[in-house]
Amino acid sequence: MAAATALNLCRPWQSPPTHNQFITKPRPSIRPPITCYTANKSKREYTSVMIVPTGVGASIGGFAGDALPVARVLSSVVDCLISHPNVLNAAMLYWPMPNVMYVEGYALDRFAQGLWALQPVHQNKVGLVLDAGIEEHLRVRHLQVADATRASLGLPVVEYAVTDTPLEVEKWVNPTTGQSTGRIKHPDSLLRAVENLVKRSQVDAVAVVGRFPDDEVDDLDDYRLGIGIDTLAGVEAIISHLVVKEFQIPCAHAPALSPLPLTSSLSPKSAAEEMLVEEMVLLLLLEAREIRSGSQTIGKL
Repeated sequence: MAAATALNLCRPWQSPPTHNQFITKPRPSIRPPITCYTANKSKREYTSVMIVPTGVGASIGGFAGDALPVARVLSSVVDCLISHPNVLNAAMLYWPMPNVMYVEGYALDRFAQGLWALQPVHQNKVGLVLDAGIEEHLRVRHLQVADATRASLGLPVVEYAVTDTPLEVEKWVNPTTGQSTGRIKHPDSLLRAVENLVKRSQVDAVAVVGRFPDDEVDDLDDYRLGIGIDTLAGVEAIISHLVVKEFQIPCAHAPALSPLPLTSSLSPKSAAEEMLVEEMVLLLLLEAREIRSGSQTIGKL
């Protein structure tokens, strides 16, 4: 077992072989492609955007995916719904919807400003970035989950990289606005890791796992009761915004954390956060599946 673990940690992931890659003859599909666009060019589709601000304690959407049921209802009455991780994620719980475009927040901002375009894609190659500050046992767990997504779900995670310096994530709540925010002390280390993946493996999307400081349990009591602020959300958004702004490719983020002690006083709105922290990377890479099957490529208009 130790030898197998060492092998997983030491090798870059290779893309699975693609058979008949030079055959251009179209083959019938078992099911129609996932898209927000119709074949009927005379019809103008109704597109809606759903946004819930991150880290502000929104009564719906301020916790662990509690806006997802709203997004499901809204997607049933529009042709195409465009939304973002704060709406569509519930820790590692997720509900795929064929007419929903999953767009990172910075890209969604630029789209709303009319500066960037969004285009559904068939498949992106995904690279995984791990913070050098993640302890060895947590890193192994995250890599094992990533291997599982490749073997069991066939996700195109082609390579991982570890930052050359710990990112040193800091988070706090702004005393004036009440919004969660933060910073990473070494953003250049993150950008170098992403750049290496883009150059070496030509990845089209990136999943980032940063080591977050473990909270004192008392500091999380309000959030776990469904009345507080998500103290992770603000700096998570800062991390993904940084990558998307620099490289104009989709980016998703998950925190690496130590497990919280068990509590019986837990709001259903926050319950998804109690799942094993290693499993958060599973959702992170499932987001890559959504990117692959219908999210976005990003380009300037």
